[in-house]
Amino acid sequence: MPEHQNVEYKQSWHDDHLKWVCGFANAVGGTLFVGKNDIGEVIHLSEYKLLMDAIPQKIRNSMGVVCDANLLDEGEKKYIEIQVHSYTVPVSLRGRYYYRSGSTNVELTGVELNEFLLKKAGKTWDDVVEDSASIADIDGDSLSTFVRDGQESGRMPEIKGLSTRDMLDKLRLLHGDRIKRGAIILFGRDPNRYYPNIVVKIGRFGKDGSDLKFQEVIEGNMVQLLTEVERQLNYKFLTKTIDFKGLHRVENGEYPVAALREMLLNALVHRTYIGTSVQIRVYDNKLSIWNEGALPPGINTESLKRDHSSRPRNPKIADACFKAGYIDTWGRGTLKIINACRDAQLPEPEIIEIDGGVLVTIFKTQLESSDGLVDGLVDGLVDGLVDGLVESQQQIVKMIVANPRVSKKEMAESIGISITAIDKNVSSLKAKNIIRRAGNDKSGHWEIVSN
Repeated sequence: MPEHQNVEYKQSWHDDHLKWVCGFANAVGGTLFVGKNDIGEVIHLSEYKLLMDAIPQKIRNSMGVVCDANLLDEGEKKYIEIQVHSYTVPVSLRGRYYYRSGSTNVELTGVELNEFLLKKAGKTWDDVVEDSASIADIDGDSLSTFVRDGQESGRMPEIKGLSTRDMLDKLRLLHGDRIKRGAIILFGRDPNRYYPNIVVKIGRFGKDGSDLKFQEVIEGNMVQLLTEVERQLNYKFLTKTIDFKGLHRVENGEYPVAALREMLLNALVHRTYIGTSVQIRVYDNKLSIWNEGALPPGINTESLKRDHSSRPRNPKIADACFKAGYIDTWGRGTLKIINACRDAQLPEPEIIEIDGGVLVTIFKTQLESSDGLVDGLVDGLVDGLVDGLVESQQQIVKMIVANPRVSKKEMAESIGISITAIDKNVSSLKAKNIIRRAGNDKSGHWEIVSN
C-alpha cells in the first residue's frame, strides 16, 4: 500500500520524524511505520527494543501527546507501528506546527498557521470580532443594496424595517454589540482602514505578463467591488460590455457573464483577507483572476472540475453572499464557469494553484470560428509537404483553436498518428508561422499567429 493521507513509511528512526507525528496529530490522525521502505516493504529494525521505549517518550516530551506504539513482525523482520490520534487542540513541535496534507507533511507558517490556529479554536477569520470597529463603520447604502438583492433572490430572512444592528445580527455578523470582521468586508465604509489589500487590481497586458499597458486599483467593501469591478471592466478593459445582472444569460460579449461573475465572486469569497489583493489580468485573448489562499485539504484543481463539497474559507461571508443570491452553497461555482464557457463555445477554462493562491483563466477564442480559420490557414500552406500531412495539420490547428492547452499526446490520440508524426507536423506549422508555443511544455499554451 502506498503512502497517503493517513500512512507514512520510514526505514529507520530519526528524531526529525517527530514532524510527521505532529502533522498527523494536527490533521486527521494517521499511522507512522518505522522499519518499512517507501513502498511498504518491511526492513528489519535491529534496535527495535530500544526504540519501543524511546519513541513514545520522545513524542510525549516534545509535544505533550500520547501515541500508541506497537511492535509488529513479518517473519523474522521487526517493525514498529505508531498510531497517532487527531487532536482538537493545536500540537506544536519545538514551537513549530506541522500538518499532514495528502501524502506530504508541511510546516504551517504565516496565513496558513493563522487560519489553522483559528480553526482549532472553532473560529474562522471572518467570524472574529474586530474590537476597534463599531456599527458606525458600516456603510448603509451597501447594506441596503445587499438587502435588496437578497429580497429579489428570495433567500433573505425577513429584515424589513430592522435597524442596522438587527440586520447584522440576523446575518450572524455581530457578537453582542461588537461587529465581526465579515461585516467590515461585506459592508464596511473603509475596509482598508482595518485590513490592507481589500482591493481588486485590474491590469491590461499585451503579449505577456511583462507588457503592462495600464491598470486600475479598486477599493471598497464586497458589495461595492462587485459593482465597481464591472464598471471598470466595461469602461477600460473590455471591448464589449458585460452586465453582471445577467447571471443566467449568455451575453454576446467577449466572455460569458456567468463565468466572469463566478470568477470574481469565488475570488472575493474564498480569498484570505490577511494576504494580498485579488488580481485580474486582461490580455488580447484571455482573462484571468487570481486570489491568495490555497485550496482546502482534500480538494485539488481536478476536484473543482466535478461535483464537490463546498468548504468556504470564510463561511460567514459565504453565508451572507448566499442569502443575497450571489452564490450557492453546493460548490458549483467552478462548474458554472466551465459550463458557461462551454455554452459560449469557448475553450475549457484553466484552474491552477500557483503562488499560494488559485488562478482561473478563461479564453476568448470561439470554437465555432475554427473551421473558417483553418480553411484560411490551410489554403496558405505551400506545396511540397509529404502526402497526408496537410490534413493532419488542419486537425492540429482545429484542436489548438478549440483548446490552446492541448498536449501533443492528446493530438496524437485524437488524430490517430504517432507523437513523432505530431512533432513533424507541429514543426512544419511553426516554420510556416501558423502556430507558436507560448511558455514551456508543461504550463504553456499554443497560439495561432496573427497574419
